[in-house]
Amino acid sequence: MELFRNTNIDFLGKMWYFLAFSLIFSTAGLLSIFFWHGIPLGVDFKGGTLVYVKFASTPNLDQIRTALDRSGLKDPKIQSYGPAANNEVLVALEQKETSEVALDRGKNTIIKALETQSHENSSQQDLNNTGPSSLAQYLLNKDPMHLGTDAQQRYTAIAQQTDDFRNKQRGGVLASIDDLKGTVPQEVLNALRSDFYVSNFAVRNVEIVGPQVGSQLRHQALMATLYSLAGMLVYLWFRFELIYGVGAVVACFHDTIITVGFFSLLNKDISLTVIAAILTLIGYSMNDTIVVFDRIRENIKLLRREPLADIVNRSINQTLSRTILTSGLTFLTVLSLYLFGGEVLRGFSLALVIGILIGTYSSIAIAAPMLVAYQDWRERRTGRSVLPAVSASREREKVKVKV
Repeated sequence: MELFRNTNIDFLGKMWYFLAFSLIFSTAGLLSIFFWHGIPLGVDFKGGTLVYVKFASTPNLDQIRTALDRSGLKDPKIQSYGPAANNEVLVALEQKETSEVALDRGKNTIIKALETQSHENSSQQDLNNTGPSSLAQYLLNKDPMHLGTDAQQRYTAIAQQTDDFRNKQRGGVLASIDDLKGTVPQEVLNALRSDFYVSNFAVRNVEIVGPQVGSQLRHQALMATLYSLAGMLVYLWFRFELIYGVGAVVACFHDTIITVGFFSLLNKDISLTVIAAILTLIGYSMNDTIVVFDRIRENIKLLRREPLADIVNRSINQTLSRTILTSGLTFLTVLSLYLFGGEVLRGFSLALVIGILIGTYSSIAIAAPMLVAYQDWRERRTGRSVLPAVSASREREKVKVKV
C-alpha cells in the first residue's frame, strides 16, 4: 500500500531550515536542563516516597501543604493526579526530606498529617485507611458477634467484604460508616462506630525508593542508553560504513536530547517507564534510519554517475510513503495511549509521542544529510569524490571482476 508515488521533494534543499529547527529545540532543551529545571528525575532515581491519595471531594492543595508543613515535611511536591473528577493527589517527598532509614516513617507522617487535618480524635482509627488484615485482626480481638471457634474465618471474610465494598462501590473512600449497612452485620457496624471514623481521603498506593537504589537506577539507565547507541553504531559500521553509523547515532542523540529537553521544559518527572520509552524510540528511530540508508545504498549502486545529494533526495522520496504509513499509525497509537491511558502511563506515552515525531524527522533531516556533508568534506580534503557506500575494497573487487 502506498499513499503516493513519484514524489520529488527537495529535502536537502531545506537542510538549513531543518538545522535551524533542530538548533532551536535542542538549545531550548539544553538551556532548561543546565540553567532552569535541570533533568526532573522522578522518585525512581532520586529516592523518596510517593503517596497517591484519593479524596472524597475536591482537595484543597494549599490546606494539604499547610498540614504537611505543620508535620515537619517542608516543601513536599503536591500535585493533582489523573482526571479532576477523581479527586486524586500525588504527594512526593524528595530525598532531602527522607533518609533510607526514615522512608517508611515519611510515608506514615504524610498519612498522619492528612488524618489530623480531617479528624482530631486520635483514639479512633481511620476506616478508610485500614487494610483488610488490620480490620480482621480488630474484629477478631473485639469479637462483636461472639463467634467463638469460627471467628477468624468469618471476620476475615467480613473485613474483605468491607474492603471490596469501599474500593469497588465507593471508589476507595467511604463517606460514613453507615455506608456499610447491608454489607456487614449490625453487630460489626456498631463496633466500627465506637472505634473507627472515616476520613475524607484514602491512600491508594505508596511507592518507596531508597537513595542508594535511586543512584544505581540512574547509573544503569544511563549505561543502558549508551550501550544501545554503541551497539547500533557497531552494527551499522559493519553493515554499511562508519559514516552511516555515525549519522544514525548522531540522529539518535538528537532525538534523545530533544525528548529529555521537552520533559525539562515541561518539568515532567523522568521515571523508569520514561527511560524505557526513550530506549524504545532510539530503536524506532534507528530502524527508520536504516530503511532510508538501505535505499540510499541500493541507489548508489544503480545511479553512480549522479551526485550523492540527488541520490539521497530520491531515496528519501522513495521511502516517504512507507515512513508516513508506519510512523503515522504508530503515532496515532501512542497518542491514544497518552490521551486515554491514564496518569500512570502519561510519562511513558508522552516520551513516545515526542520521540516518534522527532525520530521520523531526524531520519530524513539529520542522518541522511550527514552523508552528503561527509562526502563534501572528504571531497574538499582529498580532491576526489568517493561515494560513502562503496569502500576501496569493494572497488578493488569490481576491478578484479572486470579483468
